[in-house]
This record gives sequence, structure tokens and C-alpha cells, in this order.
Amino acid sequence: MNKLKISLFTLLVLTLLPVKADEGMWLLQLMKEQHSIDLMKKQGLQLEVDDVYNPNGVSLKDAVGIFGGGCTGEIISAEGLILTNHHCGYDAIQQHSSVEHDFLTDGFWAKSRKEEIPTPGLAFTFIERIEDITDIVNAQIKEGKISVIDSYTSGYTTRLANELLAKSDLKGKPGISAQALPFYAGNKFYLIYKKKYSDIRMVAAPPSSIGKFGGETDNWMWPRHTGDFSMFRIYADANGEPAEYSEKNVPLKCKKHLTISLKGIEEGDYAMIMGFPGSTSRYLTASEVKERMESENAPRIRIRGARQDVLKVEMDKSDKVRIQYASKFARSSNYWKNSIGMNKALIDNKVIETKIDQENKFNEFAKSKGNQEYMNVIKGIDDAVTKSSAIEYQWICFREVFLSGIELGTPYLLCDTLKSALDKKDHALFQSTLENMKKAYAEIHNKDYDHEVDRKVAKALLPLYAEMIPAEQRPSIYKVINDKFKGDYDKFVDECYGNSIFASQTNFDRFINKPSVTSLKKDLMYQFALSKNEKLKALTDERKALTEPLTLLHKTYVRGLSEMKEPIPSYPDANFTIRLTYGNVKAYNPKDGVHFKYYTTMKGIMEKEDPNNREFNVPAKLKELYNNKDFGRYAMKNGEMPVCFLSTNDITGGNSGSPVINGNGELIGAAFDGNWESLSGDINFNNDLQRCICVDIRYVLFIVEKLGNSKHLIDEMTIAQ
Repeated sequence: MNKLKISLFTLLVLTLLPVKADEGMWLLQLMKEQHSIDLMKKQGLQLEVDDVYNPNGVSLKDAVGIFGGGCTGEIISAEGLILTNHHCGYDAIQQHSSVEHDFLTDGFWAKSRKEEIPTPGLAFTFIERIEDITDIVNAQIKEGKISVIDSYTSGYTTRLANELLAKSDLKGKPGISAQALPFYAGNKFYLIYKKKYSDIRMVAAPPSSIGKFGGETDNWMWPRHTGDFSMFRIYADANGEPAEYSEKNVPLKCKKHLTISLKGIEEGDYAMIMGFPGSTSRYLTASEVKERMESENAPRIRIRGARQDVLKVEMDKSDKVRIQYASKFARSSNYWKNSIGMNKALIDNKVIETKIDQENKFNEFAKSKGNQEYMNVIKGIDDAVTKSSAIEYQWICFREVFLSGIELGTPYLLCDTLKSALDKKDHALFQSTLENMKKAYAEIHNKDYDHEVDRKVAKALLPLYAEMIPAEQRPSIYKVINDKFKGDYDKFVDECYGNSIFASQTNFDRFINKPSVTSLKKDLMYQFALSKNEKLKALTDERKALTEPLTLLHKTYVRGLSEMKEPIPSYPDANFTIRLTYGNVKAYNPKDGVHFKYYTTMKGIMEKEDPNNREFNVPAKLKELYNNKDFGRYAMKNGEMPVCFLSTNDITGGNSGSPVINGNGELIGAAFDGNWESLSGDINFNNDLQRCICVDIRYVLFIVEKLGNSKHLIDEMTIAQ
């Protein structure tokens, strides 16, 4: 394509796209091909494409990574200092907390590198390289080495990634792994090389009264006044390579870190977010949206609500339990409330009607092209959904109760191995299995587990599951409950939690000292585990048989939708790979006669304060700083202290902690939430209502310096003048 054609194409795209300019989780590697940089410059970007993403050099991409297993973090100093959300660091903060050292309540501020706390299990992962491997996958399909459906399986993509890594110049280098994934519903494939650092240390966390101010009440809501941030640091060996924790490790000398802007924001300012959005479903049909509401969201809301009711009562009664279950409760309630808001927003925003309109346009497009495959695809999807909805409902109910609700379980595979060792009189296998069972017991009864709390959860969830699922579809343990306990769930649970081998150290030691096959077979929790596993396998197999045809139909539908939109570029659904979104700082009107401005200040914190509600407690030191107007250089021009702001960026779960970057490539905040009115956004982006809620970097640094007395952290950052 010559320069004149490129110019005309770009002009056409620029003319067409501003209708929904802020929608899109764009692939960095396609920015040049899709002319994204031109569109971003029109919004206010001052950088060139290689400043944002440069496959052959250093760019903004190199200052952003995966924090833990489900969030984003950014590097804010040359010595590996990470900024992410408080709720992203919550597991680590909770891990290091106890009644004696309650960092959740009191916060944590390392005053020196020696005080930074190692956090086992936490990692930070950079993206080293991204390669298009679509031709390789398609060639293997054409040659008959794999089927189309095989190309979607983790078994195949893992094997392919390992094969390609073995041929790469990155082979054998510390911390390097490769991941192959389908994009655009399998119409394209990319190989992503990652570099993982596993010595991550906790540096700073505000008290939860700041980091979680507003709690579950304000979650997904605006106006927001939450200082949702925490800080960690990457440590490496002397050569700057990933290494397991060692006292000899040193802070990582990063090749790129973000400069921080304190000049503030105005409505209309350019805002760009780079991060790892987890999952979206923008290409669903109307029938699939209905299935999401009825078969996924509705049962999740009911079951999680019941479990959370139990946890909340127990957490309020005991500081020990509150600390133990703080992270579990937060994870559960986040998407419980999201599911409630999504179902409401799907109706309020008329998403099903929008999807029907899209389907009508697609069918007209298919007819105009004379493409029979396109003409049949929507009906094919609808037929597949009709078959799968009931199984999807069963699956969600099962998962919420048995996989993420009730914690106590029996490692049935180890028990089976022990039975085999006893039957065969295999002494070596017997001894090794006993050791593994001891480890399994310790894993079950970990520091974040309370046996009596879990007993109460089981008493709430087992009968609820029976209300929601017909008898013939339940795990076989329900027949035992009916036959042996005459349907008395409390008696069954008490028997399990009182007398099972894995229920207490006394019971476990008694069994270990005199193990027998008879004791295992009689154990109710072992029967419970077998029953659960049998049902899990049956549901998994049934779901796979129903979802595979749907997967292939979506490949066709997404390809057709992309063709229909041309020359406007399309973006793939989120799949926890690095993406870029761009938009602007902007207020919004949630309903007629209501206007929300684009920022909040500390004044709102003081107005929300409620000493009788843990969610709205305000630390005495913060009130003192506010009353004295001791904001330092972080105040707005009018003297107020900013807290949060809104942008039109397209984000979802996984973007938590993502850097919000201005037109000059400088950090202005960290994304942490979306707004209530647009919780249908994972399925359909609403340009009028969709907002990203961000904590202002000025509030972050104010808290670090003035409340945390940690100016040494500010001093190691690069701050634009």
C-alpha cells in the first residue's frame, strides 16, 4: 500500500471511529497495522508509536507487568518499586497480618530496604516479546496434525509454546516462559514470551480505612474516595536476573520506569491505560447474554450471598477470623456485587436489544455477501445455547458450592493411593503416601482456615444447593444425607466436621497411627470427596461436549463481524494479555437530571465518615492532615486535596492496578474500578456511561509522604517538574 493509500485509509478510519472512540482493548503489536497511534494522537497523545510499544527497544510496555496472578502493576522507580492497587496487594498484606501485627488495619510502611517483607508465592511478570504464530497453527491444521478445536486447547497451545521456546534465543534464560493463545475467537494466534521475578517484597500499604475506604458499600460506585494502592519491590540476583528469595538479592535495576506527573488533570485530558484485562465477552449473541444472566450471574449471586452472610457474622465477632477471611470475603463479594450490577445494567442499558439489532445487521451483511456460513451462524449459536444453558446453570451452582464455597475436603487421590498401598502391602508407597497426607492435612488446616466457620458455611450451602438443583442432578452424597441422616443437613455436617479423618489433628493422628481401608471407606468426608469428584467429571465432560461446537461457531461469527466493520479495526476479547486503551478524563450523567463531576476530594471522605461503620472509618492522622490543610505539593490549584478521578478508558477485571498515563507518557493515577451504571461493559461497551475509576497519583504520594512518613520512597521516584 503506497503512502497516499495509507493516508486516505487513515483519514477514513479517523472519520468513522470517533463514534465510539474510547472503546477497545487494543493489542500493542497491531498498533501500526491498525493505525491506532493516529487515533490516539487525535485524542491527545504526544508520543510516537515506538515510545508506547517497541518490539526492538525499550518502551512504556517495559514498565508494566502482571502483579501476582490477576492484577496489573507498574514500575515507578529505577530500583524496581511497584505500584498496584491495595486490593491487588490484599492477599499479601493479609498474609503478613496477625492480631499482633494487623497491617490490614494499621497499614505498613517499610522505613528501609531491610524492613521490606519477602512475600512467598508473589511474582511480577514482564512481557519480553510477542510473536504472530497464526500461520504456524493454520499450517498444522491444514496438514492434519491437529483439528480446529484442538487449537483452542491448553494442551496444544502449551506444547506449541514449549516447542517454539526451545527453538528461541530465549531458551534457558532465567525466568523465561512462553504462552501461546488464540485471539479473535481463534482467527489469530500469538506467542507471548514472559519474564517472571519471584522475589517480591512488600514495601508500603495504607491502612484499610484508606485503601478500602467505602468497603463493599462503595464498591463499583461513584463518587469514590478510596486510596486503593499498595507498593512492592522486585528483587533479583546480582546480574539482575530472576531468582528465588535470598538475602543476597538486590533491588532490580529496571530498564524502564514511569515518570510521575503532579501537574494535575482537567476534563478532556488524554488518558491511556496499559494493563492485563482478564476477560470480556463483547461478541456474544442475545441468547448468550440471556444465558449469562440466568445461568451464571443469578446462581452466583444467590450462593455467594448466602456464604458471605455467614462469613460477615463470624468476621464481626472475631479479629482473628476477620484477618483470616478478609481476602476470601473481598474476592467473593467483588464479583457477587458485579453480577448483581451486571444483570441490572444489561436490562437498564438494553443490551439484549442492542445485540438483536447487531444480529439483524449481520444477517443482512451475510445475505449481501452470499456467505452461507455467515447466514447460518447465529441460529447455530442459539441452538447450541438452548442445549447448554441447563448444564451451565448446574456447573455454576456446583462450582460456587463445592469448589469455592465449602473449604474442608479430603485429598481423595492420596486416599486412593493409600488404599492401593495397603491392599498391595507396598511399604515404600505406603510410607511416601502417609507423608504426603500429612502435608495435605497441613494445607487444609492452614492459617487462613477456621474449621468452625467452614462448618457453618457448609450448613448454609448444602441445603441451598438442594433447593436450586433437582435431586437427580445432585452429587451422590445427597442420597447418603437423605438415607442415613433423613435429610438433616446439620447432623450430616456435624458428623463430617466432628469425626472425619481430616477434621482435626486428633482424628488424623488416630488414623495415621492405625490406617485401614475400612476406616477410609466409612469416612463421610472421603465419601463426600468421591461424590464431588464424580459430579465434577460428569459436568466437565458434558460441558465440553456442548461448548466445543459453540467455540467453532464463534470463530465464524467473530470473523464475520470483523469483516462487517471494515475498514474500522476490531479488537479481540480480553484474555489477560497486555492491552492498551485510550480515552479522556470525563464526567458523566448516570440518569436524567444527575451529573457527576470527574474528580473527588478529601472533603468527600470527611462527609462520608461514620465511626460506627468500619467501612467509613477515617484515621485520626488523616483528619489531622485534612484539618491543617497539610497537603504539601500534592494539592489542586484551589487548595483541595484530590482523591480519585474518572476516565472513559475501556477496562475490566485484571486491569486493577493499571497505570493511567497522560499524553506525555507520565503517570497520573492507577485504575481500580468501574462504575455501577456500566457493569454490562464486559458484554457491551456504552460510550455514554462507561467510566474507569482511578486513584489520583497525587493522593497516593500524599498518603505515602504525609501519613506514611515515607518520603524516602518519593525521593527514589522520577517526578516531572
